[in-house]
Amino acid sequence: MNMWLKNINILQDKIVNTRSLRELTLKTFGVGVNLFAGSASKKPKVFVGLSGGVDSAVSAAILKQRGFDVTGVFIKVWQPDFLPCTWRDERRDAMRVSIALDIPFLFLDFEEEYKKGVVDKMIAEYKAGRTPNPDVLCNKEIKFGSFWKKAKEMGADYIATGHYARIEREFTISNSQFSINESISNENLNIENSMKIENFKLKIGIDSEKDQSYFLWTLAQDDLSHILFPIGNLKKEEVRRLARQYGLPVSEKKDSQGICFIGNIRMDEFLAHFIQTKPGKVLDTVGHEIGTHDGAVLYTVGERHGFTISQKGPEDKAFYVLSKDIMLNTLVVSNKKSEIISHSPTKIEIKNVNWITEPVDHALFARIRYRGEKIPVKLFLANHRLAVEFKKPVRGLSLGQSIVFYLSLNANEEKSIDESDICLGGAVMDRIIS
Repeated sequence: MNMWLKNINILQDKIVNTRSLRELTLKTFGVGVNLFAGSASKKPKVFVGLSGGVDSAVSAAILKQRGFDVTGVFIKVWQPDFLPCTWRDERRDAMRVSIALDIPFLFLDFEEEYKKGVVDKMIAEYKAGRTPNPDVLCNKEIKFGSFWKKAKEMGADYIATGHYARIEREFTISNSQFSINESISNENLNIENSMKIENFKLKIGIDSEKDQSYFLWTLAQDDLSHILFPIGNLKKEEVRRLARQYGLPVSEKKDSQGICFIGNIRMDEFLAHFIQTKPGKVLDTVGHEIGTHDGAVLYTVGERHGFTISQKGPEDKAFYVLSKDIMLNTLVVSNKKSEIISHSPTKIEIKNVNWITEPVDHALFARIRYRGEKIPVKLFLANHRLAVEFKKPVRGLSLGQSIVFYLSLNANEEKSIDESDICLGGAVMDRIIS
């Protein structure tokens, strides 16, 4: 247990326990680094990933207003030939945003990196009967991997995206001539000499409906040191309002949906082009055949669409996938609450664990799906591997998906949910113990 529990108190404010300095840090759109803007001989250079949407456009506008040297960057990735080609339209919108903001524009082609680092891995996981998170892979490999590597080579100090999440930087004061209670500004404080960044925390976005911290658990301290999330402190309606105020040409554009960068397509439709499937049997919990499906690899535990129940009455409730057997090509389903609960796990093993901020206690909150509720969990070791115990059986848990951990003062108390806005890290759910 000592491997993952450090004897530190991550709740302690390592900056200063004063309201004035803390507000100064938090008000700077969740990143704090605008303290540097304009305080040195050159402005900090930031490459902003412009997707062609409103969130990234407003991010670029905010950073320019804050005094950064902003460059807009459109990233091209692999797209399948059976889908409409939309990237040119998105690039055009990204260019229009750059023109409106009067900032330089760059075009980066990461088609090969995306195909290898995201698509191929995703398909391999589905073939193995697991359900990966393509958005997690995309963030790790492309947005905060290949993009940062190229941006750094080209002289960028930071990269920024339109994610709804926040980064809190903790400082220590080393220059005693400045009181922690006095007004701190770029004019009377030499940031580099008197302040030292000690730690970074990833926090959920202010807008709980848009929070994307679930997809960011693979980030490390080093990553957070050069990433900016300018809209993390804003709600979606505020982002729209700012887009109109800035006169951005995408202010009324609808949000994109679907697989990261690829677009709006059902996953089973996408996978059918890459994985050979055949129809199989749908079974009840005692092994009786009650329907058919199109191929077990196309389904996820907890899913209730896409298969046919031949023995279903008009008053029957929806059937849910409880498990799947790739070798036998079968699905087990049920519409009975007692059976669904009895097939829901309470303990799982996890892998690929990444701690952004290591926990000091084994009791935490966790999410097992995007926008899912935070549920109390406990960490423990099973067969020398890190494992998770849930307080109650968890319905719809799919192996291969991400489990993301959040801070809790006491994960056994319901009131702590509101205090669990720090994303500690995450892992991949690997095996059901019980």
